[in-house]
Amino acid sequence: MSSQPFLVSDLNSYLAIGAALFGLGTIGFLSRRNLIVMLLSAELMLQGVGLSLVGFGRFHGNWNGQIMTIIILTVAACEAAISLALVVQLFNRSKTLDVSVWQALRDPGLPAVQESPEDAEPFGYTPG
Repeated sequence: MSSQPFLVSDLNSYLAIGAALFGLGTIGFLSRRNLIVMLLSAELMLQGVGLSLVGFGRFHGNWNGQIMTIIILTVAACEAAISLALVVQLFNRSKTLDVSVWQALRDPGLPAVQESPEDAEPFGYTPG
């Protein structure tokens, strides 16, 4: 570790950026129906948590935060590889990345979720 003291203001900066990353990832995950954007948003949330863990580890003067971040990055890389394979297979089957189209893949007996077309893009985006 560095010989310079890690101040509370430094920790606050780490936590603010980590919270912003996590918040942006949450908004992206909840507001979009494109599966790739949802997976990227989940990765953004993991990066926010990792940054916060590094900040806490540095503040306490140990390596625990860095070690947990390395574990998170390893799990995120495995998750990204499996997710990419799943996305490619699902895209080959349905020719779209819209999550609502894949409701036919659910278990038999479960009711389909009906969404109105206005819910497709909650921010008023109109293509064209």
